[in-house]
Amino acid sequence: MHATLPLMRRYGFPALARRRLEILQLNLGYKCNQSCLHCHVNAGPTRTETMSRETIGDALAFLGVSGVKTLDITGGAPELHPHFRELVMRARELGARVIDRCNLTILEEPGQGGLAAFLAAQRVEITASLPCYTEELVDRQRGKGVYDKSIRALRRLNSLGYGAPGGALVLNLVYNPQGPALPPDQGTLEADYKRVLREQHGIVFNRLLAIANMPIQRFGSMLVSKGQFDEYMALLHRSHRPENLDAVMCRDTLSVDWQGAVYDCDFNQMLDLPLRLEGRKRVQLSELIGRKLAGNPIAVRDHCYGCTAGQGSSCAGALA
Repeated sequence: MHATLPLMRRYGFPALARRRLEILQLNLGYKCNQSCLHCHVNAGPTRTETMSRETIGDALAFLGVSGVKTLDITGGAPELHPHFRELVMRARELGARVIDRCNLTILEEPGQGGLAAFLAAQRVEITASLPCYTEELVDRQRGKGVYDKSIRALRRLNSLGYGAPGGALVLNLVYNPQGPALPPDQGTLEADYKRVLREQHGIVFNRLLAIANMPIQRFGSMLVSKGQFDEYMALLHRSHRPENLDAVMCRDTLSVDWQGAVYDCDFNQMLDLPLRLEGRKRVQLSELIGRKLAGNPIAVRDHCYGCTAGQGSSCAGALA
């Protein structure tokens, strides 16, 4: 059982409106081969929620007519979805840039032997979780043995050409703080990651994305159980930088859950705060085909300070 999270309406986040849609983010389901402490999705091996093939078809139809050029695929471990590879291939046929939110250890799971080669052949951009460059901290946050598996996976990706400077195969890594703190400067941390991983393991990658932990789901429950929730929310609020509002991901990203319902971001998805449209309680992606969302109000709550605190945070890393 997870602790009940407080309602996050204490501070009053500034109003926001959407701009032209650039990124479609699909959550294919919550099944994952890991159960990470910082996971805002509360994913794990026992989760059974899975996007239907019909909803995947709706997403491809939306891509085909919307002009959106980036498909961001997430989960859980999205690669565990039975139609993951078909989705990738069809999206690439439509000319979309495809991002796979990969936990790295999935490359060593039974039945995934050809996954890395498939991603390379399809020119899929990999955004891979590696919350630290040391074994102790990675295993503490993600489980015993995860660090060694992640290093082996990164070496495999490098052998296929991922992460090479100037190469066509993009490999980005994701950093998350270990606890209720903001990420350090992304540029400085990236330099440290590149130095340590190159010197100790011969690994190269393109960019590091420093992402703040959101006070929701598994991480939020941990904060509540340790009596740190209010303190962390206060940190996010007093670290708010108004200049980050212009770059938050909800302005140009649409998040779709495994049932096809739409949200302004995947954090709102986890809090069941659907896209606000003409007073309706819930909107399906299939209803938005051919429709523009620019100017539509964004559903905000106090967890949104996690995106504007300090250097800012989004699925693409720091904002400033």
